[in-house]
Amino acid sequence: MKVLIVEDEMLAARNLMAVLDEIGTIKVIATLDSIVETVEWFNNNPPPDLMFLDIHLADGSAFEIFDRIQVRCPVIFTTAYDEYALKAFKVNSIDYLLKPIDTSAVQQALKKLRVFQL
Repeated sequence: MKVLIVEDEMLAARNLMAVLDEIGTIKVIATLDSIVETVEWFNNNPPPDLMFLDIHLADGSAFEIFDRIQVRCPVIFTTAYDEYALKAFKVNSIDYLLKPIDTSAVQQALKKLRVFQL
């Protein structure tokens, strides 16, 4: 599975990559840290199988990405804030994980993704 990580905190991005490495069947194809960079990436690349998306990015709210482009992949939100959960499920959201992200939470989210894809 090819995934895109959008996260502006380097430590959080490294933690998520370590969790994904532990799971073992996932290839991180890019790690981005802003709305502008993410929109540009989607405009120039085929969609990933899954995107892990932080809500508070360096240049604003990740929800702005959905206003600028049509995201054609499932999304797992990764954030420290629980107040955006309802808004997250109005877009392509599979799950909403609160930081710090751990392996079992990601595995549960990936199970939801598999069910969603059936």
